[in-house]
Amino acid sequence: MPPETLIGGYRVLRLLASGGFGLVYLALDPAGQKVALKEYLPASLALRAPGELLPQVPPEKLSLYRLGLKSFFEEGRALAQISHPSVVGVRHFFRENETVYMVMDLLEGASLQEFIVTARALKRKKIFREATIRSLYDELLRGLRIVHQHKMLHLDIKPANIFITDANKPILIDFGAAREVLSAEGNFVRPMYTPGFAGPEMYQRGAQLGPWTDMYAVGACLYSCMQGYPPHDAPQRLEKDRLPLAMTRLRGLYSDNLIEVVQWCMALQATARPQSVFELQKELQREPTPVFSPPSLADKLRQQVGRFWPGSSKLPVTPSGRSSFHPES
Repeated sequence: MPPETLIGGYRVLRLLASGGFGLVYLALDPAGQKVALKEYLPASLALRAPGELLPQVPPEKLSLYRLGLKSFFEEGRALAQISHPSVVGVRHFFRENETVYMVMDLLEGASLQEFIVTARALKRKKIFREATIRSLYDELLRGLRIVHQHKMLHLDIKPANIFITDANKPILIDFGAAREVLSAEGNFVRPMYTPGFAGPEMYQRGAQLGPWTDMYAVGACLYSCMQGYPPHDAPQRLEKDRLPLAMTRLRGLYSDNLIEVVQWCMALQATARPQSVFELQKELQREPTPVFSPPSLADKLRQQVGRFWPGSSKLPVTPSGRSSFHPES
């Protein structure tokens, strides 16, 4: 939408971000306060001519567009009922111009992904200290637990969707309800999941998703905070699982408990993972004095062999450096 467009009493200032399922604008509310205005506009289903407000949806895609629209609206309704500092706040949601808009709190800071890239560039042994990781995920899991209690799943937890505010608070953003509905019902060429952070069930049409699906993603985020890059994606792991080898490289740097938590969350079999956020929280808080086991001789040999294996993909992000959250704090 062009600047100065008025939608539901909100004045659009400029586009902040765009993705496969919608657009996010910087806008002003009726009181003149800055907000983030998220618009449902899936690129694969709808087009919009420059300067126009109504989306153009081909007749053969109209039913799927409306299905995603309904899911997006219900997501807004559910998020508006959740008030937690670790979950993005939805102030208002409304229908207009044959689509739906979500009015959200405007966040200042940077994503966890940006911090990981910045920390990795420093080439220290540790990406983040263990105390920092535990503190970050303790707050984050409190928010995710509330989300699950409201019968919602996030379905796209990854460092890019964990925002660290300038007040040093982690916040879950960009929920994927509409994305999951469209993925299940439509025949999309592009993947609807994020490789490395999606459990095996996300790749299987009709597979049962649940809290364990978000637990896999949390484990992959923990892995990224420890290794500095994402794990191999689930299909690769099903062919040859290199996760145990990757975790041996962290022996002595991180506690045995934290390493075991990552492997538990990222179990390929859904029933072998934590089945609830509470279960994971309890385990992360269980060990008052962490134990750090040095790598065994066998581990060291595996690491030497592992040097000749293909490396994992890296996160293509340029750090913004705007937040005061430091990896070594």
